[in-house]
Amino acid sequence: MNKQSTMTPDERKSLPSTLYTEEYFLTACEGYDVFLESEGAHLSRRLRDAFALADVRPGMRVLDVGCGRGEILRHCMRLGIEAHGMDYAAVATQMSRDVVAAETQRVAAETQRVAAETQAPVHPGVCQADAKTLPFPNDHFDRVLMFDVVEHLFPWELQQAFIDIGRVLKPGGRLVIHTAPNRWYDAYAYPWVRRVRTLLGQGDSYPKDPRAITPVNQDVHVNEQDLLSMRRALRRGGYGNIRVWLDSPPQSRVESPVLAGLRRVAFGVPPFRWFFEREVFAVGEPVK
Repeated sequence: MNKQSTMTPDERKSLPSTLYTEEYFLTACEGYDVFLESEGAHLSRRLRDAFALADVRPGMRVLDVGCGRGEILRHCMRLGIEAHGMDYAAVATQMSRDVVAAETQRVAAETQRVAAETQAPVHPGVCQADAKTLPFPNDHFDRVLMFDVVEHLFPWELQQAFIDIGRVLKPGGRLVIHTAPNRWYDAYAYPWVRRVRTLLGQGDSYPKDPRAITPVNQDVHVNEQDLLSMRRALRRGGYGNIRVWLDSPPQSRVESPVLAGLRRVAFGVPPFRWFFEREVFAVGEPVK
């Protein structure tokens, strides 16, 4: 008997999809400012960096798990890549479809102005589905992207999602992950950051619970990761050739030499950087 079959209803809990409203995607979900400014035509720094890791090329088939507003799908369309998106939330599914429709119209208008032999545009599919039971056949995708989704899945859900993603990935395919925040930052580094900022008179911007900086995260972040937990989760999900590392958003603060020096140590020197870096990236290949 496997562990899932012996779990109680409380242990199998999931977040309700209704928590993910249009307001959430347009005011709190990372990258919303770039999305609103460009209508989904451009990627935020975080999404751009994560997408670059996937090394997606024309001829590949890509699945964006938790496609959210749809800007990754629009980006793939512009690169001529066959991409499919799925999201748990009905609101996100519709937003992605709207972005795909807008890009389809743009491509159609552009096609009228160029030679007839122009390559036909690629039209992605978007569906509402659960990451634990993907509606796709085995060995179907070259890449599966999971950007800012892991932290929204309870541990049991994440393991089932990893297993099913491994099923739909081709042999040699890759799962590419971005998740934030780094759990060790919130647990160990943030209290010290808050103390320093409070001494500098900036304490009002640093609540005791770091998730309160974006209040909705207190409701929807249920499984934040660190270097070790992310690697363990991928191994349990059936992945090999795993790489996990940390990064942080660029900083443009004007600070005293002392604070600037402390920042260089915190973000550049192990083991300090393991606790101060904010974002977790991971890549793994399913063991077939």
